[in-house]
Amino acid sequence: MDRALIEALLNDVHEGRVAVNDAVDRLKDLPFEDIGFAKLDHHRALRTGMPEVIFASGKTAAQVATIFARMAKAGGNVLATRATREMFEAVHALEPSNQEPRAKFHETARAITLTQTPATPGKGTIAVVCAGTSDLPVAEEAVVTARLMGNTVELIADVGVAGIHRLLAQKQGLQSARVLIVCAGMEGALPTVVGGLVNAPVIAVPTSVGYGASFGGIAALLGMLNTCSPNVSVVNIDNGFGAACIASLINRL
Repeated sequence: MDRALIEALLNDVHEGRVAVNDAVDRLKDLPFEDIGFAKLDHHRALRTGMPEVIFASGKTAAQVATIFARMAKAGGNVLATRATREMFEAVHALEPSNQEPRAKFHETARAITLTQTPATPGKGTIAVVCAGTSDLPVAEEAVVTARLMGNTVELIADVGVAGIHRLLAQKQGLQSARVLIVCAGMEGALPTVVGGLVNAPVIAVPTSVGYGASFGGIAALLGMLNTCSPNVSVVNIDNGFGAACIASLINRL
């Protein structure tokens, strides 16, 4: 439950459209709801401007579905990352049978989303750039997350430094973005190159793509941390979700 939903509820009480007892029932799960195996932080969006998100990896399909349904009932948008199709089917099974399915599965991004309320819109475009097609799962996770959070997002795919002319052909789109998320594996050079072309914040995402000496993304991570472009910051390996959250906060300023 975010600020807009609470303000709407209080206005309904003030105007007599909702009884006080009903409003109390809807607010009783703040700041969190204890469902035994999880404690759902419905209050997070009010505190931080971003709702709690379900990290599905390591959870059972039934657990993900139960958490998803409880968060949906609270009225906000819902996102589950690192989800499988089995988890999506479990979520879908708990949706009301007399309604059109609302949850969506984003296969490349490995995410499940439910959009119920308009998010605070961003002020500009977030460009999500990825070096190669193998980086797309991480890039798509960033795209899905950023869009659910109210941003206009442009995906620029397969523009790695091995064929730098492909990147330079996207110069206009890069330079018009307010924030950029750049995903790359191997040696992780792409964010530095992009950072040298734009006057906007660049959030670098090392991916675990690469041969043995890439050490599962550590080589890309270290390369990005050693960037000589001062407008580049770095998140953890494969963390497209985290990059999108930071980009969304920047895009609201």
